[in-house]
Amino acid sequence: MIEFSISNVRYTYVHDQKYSSEVVDIHHIISRRSNAKYFFVYATTLLLLACALYLYVQKEKSISLVYCSFLFDIFLVKSLLGKPIKKESVVIMPAFGVQLETHYVSGKVVRYFVPIDKILKPVLVECLTPVTCYWTLSMIIRGESEMVLVFKNLRPPVKILVHVWKALCAATGSKEETCAHAE
Repeated sequence: MIEFSISNVRYTYVHDQKYSSEVVDIHHIISRRSNAKYFFVYATTLLLLACALYLYVQKEKSISLVYCSFLFDIFLVKSLLGKPIKKESVVIMPAFGVQLETHYVSGKVVRYFVPIDKILKPVLVECLTPVTCYWTLSMIIRGESEMVLVFKNLRPPVKILVHVWKALCAATGSKEETCAHAE
């Protein structure tokens, strides 16, 4: 049963509760793929391959130019499209722990489980780069030197992350503090 949903241009957030609210709490962030990107990448690779074939046939250049163009096209498609992500999910089981899932378009699913007693606190972190600013949801884990990112591949907006953060705070028993300063 879908309890709550938010959508924007890039992502759809779904709060799903198939079971009673005390047992399992599921949060999905679904990537809304743009077909324009795929069209642009494939059109560019076809154009490069067509230019190489033209040079081979009309200008009598070496066949190695066509092979190099074909290899470059494969590299271009792999690097620009990468491993497309279908959705990322957070399955919160207050009695056991938190399961993080990444679903790829190919059908592959990667799962990572964190026991509830190892989670010290879920935190919302603002990340600044020279080009952009974005928010991430992380968990501070007992015995780990680094925080665990909840959404490793997708960067949903903060208005979506807040819902998942509040659910993680409720499951772990941490207080929802809006601002924490390092002293």
